[in-house]
Amino acid sequence: MENLSAFLSEVIKPSEITAPTEPYFDVTKYGVIGDGVTNNTKAINALIKSVSAGIIFFPPGRYLTGTIMLKSNMTLYLSSGAEILGSQDFEDYPEQTDLKEFGYTRPGRYALIAAAFAENVTVTGGGTVNGRGDYFWDMVKNKTGLPPELLKVSDMVRPRCIQPVLCRNVKIKDITVKNSACWTVHPLCCDNVIIDGISIKNPGDSPNTDGINPESCSNVRISNCIVDVGDDCITLKAGTENDPLQKRFPCENITVTNCNLLNGHGGVVIGSEMSGCVRNITVSNCIFSGTDRGVRIKTRRKRGGSVSRLMFSNLFMTEVYCPFTINGFYRCGASCDDMELFDFGPRPLADDTPVIEDISINNVMVRRATVAAMYIIGIPERPVKNLRVHNFSVESVVDPAIRREAVMLPTFEKMQGKGIIIKNVSDSVFSEISVTTENEPLEYENLENVTWSGKILR
Repeated sequence: MENLSAFLSEVIKPSEITAPTEPYFDVTKYGVIGDGVTNNTKAINALIKSVSAGIIFFPPGRYLTGTIMLKSNMTLYLSSGAEILGSQDFEDYPEQTDLKEFGYTRPGRYALIAAAFAENVTVTGGGTVNGRGDYFWDMVKNKTGLPPELLKVSDMVRPRCIQPVLCRNVKIKDITVKNSACWTVHPLCCDNVIIDGISIKNPGDSPNTDGINPESCSNVRISNCIVDVGDDCITLKAGTENDPLQKRFPCENITVTNCNLLNGHGGVVIGSEMSGCVRNITVSNCIFSGTDRGVRIKTRRKRGGSVSRLMFSNLFMTEVYCPFTINGFYRCGASCDDMELFDFGPRPLADDTPVIEDISINNVMVRRATVAAMYIIGIPERPVKNLRVHNFSVESVVDPAIRREAVMLPTFEKMQGKGIIIKNVSDSVFSEISVTTENEPLEYENLENVTWSGKILR
């Protein structure tokens, strides 16, 4: 794998910084109208094109627009009372054709707020970015309004709200983002990213509206955020086996701290796109409320890559299905030809057998886990290795009103109120574990050198 910072030094062209003629550029002085009706896509981007650096300032108002393409050394400042309204016309979001030469193979369009091959880019202020995703969600749900060739890839052509691509020194701070058409904040192959003090709100039934998704990024800090979405709240990804650009770079050196994570499918999720590896991750001092899972790691055979050197500490969870899950048999995204990869028996090791190892979980308190206290299912030919769980307290209950996914996954009902379920795990330690449950506190199978509070499990 290459070094992402060195790679970005090659693809980001040095910029000629010219001092702006004004302290900031008030968009309303350049033909931009904040009436919520006028399409400002051309006017906003004409202003950005005409200046080399500075602050693009939006005073209070409602600004309808498609992609706003920021450049190096530029700040998009949304004042309190300013709201960006996403256009519901595909043509207002340019196709990402210029990324193909670097190995980006997914069909897609640039985000509502975008940057590419840029450095020192900031989005801040007290304002709001409203993706107005309902139009795009209906397309996906009803399979209408999309050209036939895009029906199968509709998730990828839906515009994100904020997406810096191949950028460094990115800051997203103190704004509200809502109703994203797809993933909300999606840094892709970026280095040195700060996401601080933002609030994200997408409806619970909105499809694939993840909150914050750093993908193949290095040196990322996510702090003081509130994320309430229709899919995963925070997800760390590193490309699939079919993603030449993303799998070149690991998602590494990531900090998540002091965040409130609400109602998503997962609070902090890793994968299933992990072919480029995910490593050196810390998650601390976070609250999970109503998420289907708390922390979730998901992968499958043939995906390759590794997830390693993860530390989770000082977490509180309530009303989650399952606080911690590791699933080596995640099927989403697999083709019909891949079904043989989901045999629960061991298969020969291969270069594309995933690795999951070196995970520490400390000081976790959970109330009302409704499916299981912990669910760890490794791949038998390469078990989850070196898992350390300490001071883990879970109240697991049977909830007769188990939520929507019980219909999709009937096994959830069978697992209600269970304790810790572990299978295909080696060289691991569980200490100071407290599980209050109406069923068995521990179920295990195929373990090697695993200790449970001093007792060896086999």
